[in-house]
Amino acid sequence: MNAALTLRPALGAAIALVIAAGGLAAEWPGMRLGNSLGMTLVRIESGTFRMGSEAGGDFDERPARKIAITRPFYMSATEVTNAQYEQFDAAHRPLRGKLGFSKDDDEAAVFVSWHDAARFCEWLSRKEGRPYRLPTEAEWEYACRAGATTSYHTGDALPKEFQKNVGTSWFPDPARTRPNEVVPLTVAKTPPNAWGLFDMHGNVEEWCLDWYGPYEAGDQADPAGRQDGDFRVTRGGSHGTDPAYLRSANRSGALPEDRSWLIGFRVVQGEAPQSKPLPAPEPPLNRRNVRPDVPGDTAKGPDPAKPCFRGPRRYVRIPPGSDGPMFSQHNHDPAIAECPNGDLLAIWYSCRTEQGRELAILAARLRRGAEEWDEASPFWNAPDRNDHAPALWADGRGRLYHFNGLSVAATWGSLATILRVSTDSGATWSKARLIMPEHGLRHMPAESVFQTREGSLLLPCDAVTGGAGGTAVHLSRDGGQTWEDSGGKAAGIHAGVVQLADGRLMALGRGDSIDGRMPMSMSTDLGKTWTYSPSPFPPIGGGQRLVLMRLREGPIFFASFAREIAVPDASGGDQRCTGLLAALSLDEGKTWSVRRLITDGAAAHPAQTTDGKEFTMSPTSAEPRGYLSVCQAPDGVIHLISSWNHYAFNLAWLKTPAPAP
Repeated sequence: MNAALTLRPALGAAIALVIAAGGLAAEWPGMRLGNSLGMTLVRIESGTFRMGSEAGGDFDERPARKIAITRPFYMSATEVTNAQYEQFDAAHRPLRGKLGFSKDDDEAAVFVSWHDAARFCEWLSRKEGRPYRLPTEAEWEYACRAGATTSYHTGDALPKEFQKNVGTSWFPDPARTRPNEVVPLTVAKTPPNAWGLFDMHGNVEEWCLDWYGPYEAGDQADPAGRQDGDFRVTRGGSHGTDPAYLRSANRSGALPEDRSWLIGFRVVQGEAPQSKPLPAPEPPLNRRNVRPDVPGDTAKGPDPAKPCFRGPRRYVRIPPGSDGPMFSQHNHDPAIAECPNGDLLAIWYSCRTEQGRELAILAARLRRGAEEWDEASPFWNAPDRNDHAPALWADGRGRLYHFNGLSVAATWGSLATILRVSTDSGATWSKARLIMPEHGLRHMPAESVFQTREGSLLLPCDAVTGGAGGTAVHLSRDGGQTWEDSGGKAAGIHAGVVQLADGRLMALGRGDSIDGRMPMSMSTDLGKTWTYSPSPFPPIGGGQRLVLMRLREGPIFFASFAREIAVPDASGGDQRCTGLLAALSLDEGKTWSVRRLITDGAAAHPAQTTDGKEFTMSPTSAEPRGYLSVCQAPDGVIHLISSWNHYAFNLAWLKTPAPAP
């Protein structure tokens, strides 16, 4: 086999050489090497650069430090194209044009996982008799900068020709997709950088060799990333995103099995650096010093015959001014579960804006016997992906389940769904696994995860991205290994779902109001079809989410919000109340005979709700908004959290009418 080697134009002249594959007599800075797939590989010389950014960048780009690349390597001048990739994997061809993207031979190959890209490199190494691999993250940034110290290799601004469909994309949600979201991914249509590499800013993101993890301070040579993790690094940014995510220093990452229309790859020829990967970073606070045993007294608690109430107790505790990976600006959409060791674990998303790529999942732990929740700490965060909508569930047999949406970029218009499992009360977790791998609608977890009486796990997911339109139901009949969408839609988003004694599913949701009331949906076939009717409850709106759960004692528990509602008091009359309301059904959802406002009952006093906004709490005024999550501990205590506060009470308290005014 012959390989073509071309010197990049230098001193105003271009020289082309054709050499045998057995080796080069000499190599020159900037020369180009061809291979049997028609790739052009650019020689990148060894050198040093400052990796990361200190000012204006994201938290994970710090600390910036001096990096030495000690050996030259060759990097493909463009991303791997469809024509090149399909010489390795002909089965990829049907994916051309999926969702409209990348139809032609010379467009970047997308819908390629990290594993696919790594196998391509192994195949090409055998075919060419030379070592091919993915670039390390350091090699990628070094090659992208090409000696530049600015935000982009073009300077501190990115010219318009590099910007493909810039902005915050809701694709492929048909209700929010903008015109011309599908753009060509043809390689080498924009000017190369100073070292002859094309499309280093935009077109598609590119897989790197490294596991994603935090940087460490100090000068380094040929860094190799972390030794393990959930995410492989991607670099360069893509179409359909904001220019800030196309900067040379910007870091993204994705699950190695994920495939999307945003991610492709380019290759490096050269031996991998021999540097040892960095060890796993110290675990966050919510995973430290977790009691490993299961106490024998978790079922012992307050006297179930006596009312008990505690709250509101703030669980969202983030230092003011935090701007990544925890954000003090907006914290919302929680989930709560009791761990096998008796701790409570709450998780929620934290962000600057709900649509942003920066959105991450945080956690806090209320350790058994403690009076205050721990400070918040990171829980799970796909780098530069909107991790919208977490859910938690404890199976009562020692396992915690964490479900989460995973966007391709910003917004919740392109979510897949992941599952992680812990068997040690959240001290460690399995790697995230895609259980609904196609990015699109019907994949945003809601509350009310439970096991049906038939033994299936049931996970509700919003079916749309807007404020109305329904909730889908996903079922797993094998303990969470495989999942299927039942196909129907309960009315309203963020629906709470419960199974009735006769096997039917009952759901209550937000939006899709019927006769001015919150919609109630019934299904006799586990979510394939539904019938709809008005519930007795008022509808709720933005910033509010209800919960629905069957209690251990048998009644169905409901909590939501009302601007004005009648609540019975101890005198036998009704009080006109507002805010967070709980109700019980003792007859399988036919009536809701018990209603109580979730308030401490003290005289009017200031309190806080979502993001620290103030309201007045009193015997007739409760928290006005928040997304709710609920669990019941083995000791019978019901733990209800809003987007800010934790309330704990038992069934006896719920059934006791509020004092008369």
